[in-house]
Amino acid sequence: MKIVSQSHEWITPLNRDVTLKRIEQIARTCYKSEGAIKPGSDAKMVAMLCKNHHYAMIEHISLSCKFITDRGVANEIVRHRIGSYAQESTRYCNYSKDKFDNGITIINHGYTGIVMKDVVDACWQAEQCYLDMLKNGATPEQARDVLPLCLKTEIVCTWNLREWHEVLRLRTAKDAHPAIRELMIPVLHELQDIYPEIFNDIEATA
Repeated sequence: MKIVSQSHEWITPLNRDVTLKRIEQIARTCYKSEGAIKPGSDAKMVAMLCKNHHYAMIEHISLSCKFITDRGVANEIVRHRIGSYAQESTRYCNYSKDKFDNGITIINHGYTGIVMKDVVDACWQAEQCYLDMLKNGATPEQARDVLPLCLKTEIVCTWNLREWHEVLRLRTAKDAHPAIRELMIPVLHELQDIYPEIFNDIEATA
């Protein structure tokens, strides 16, 4: 059994210049003001749109990101309806195979002491039960019934920028689940660095 931390990887390159220019071009269709496009006008346009909550324009841009997290957090992520998802399948993945290092991987959420020991002990027992079931002829989709909620999973999420804003507003809030905040706060900070016009109104407080 392996233990890893949560992480993310962008599938869509984060290109500030291309994204802002596309949003401006789309938005100026509404005003028929394409002739006003000039160097630097894209950032001002996007800032104005977001300040006035005219988020329909940023819905035209989508970003895909792969998250490494656990099944519990993934269950929360897919509750966001306006999105497309591709997730590692416990029905078809056989964790006894070499490509999975012949065992399961779980996510460490920073637990320490007796709590971490109890989590590891319980997951080790689940892993042994899972492997025994496979040896005894169970299929992966049958054996998965004993896998823990903290089992590592990979999920690719594709959201438009308006939905990214909504997801990050909700999932980095102080009252959000600690595990999903742990995953989403670094994403928020990264997007704030690249697209401050869109994401700087979100505050992820400790």
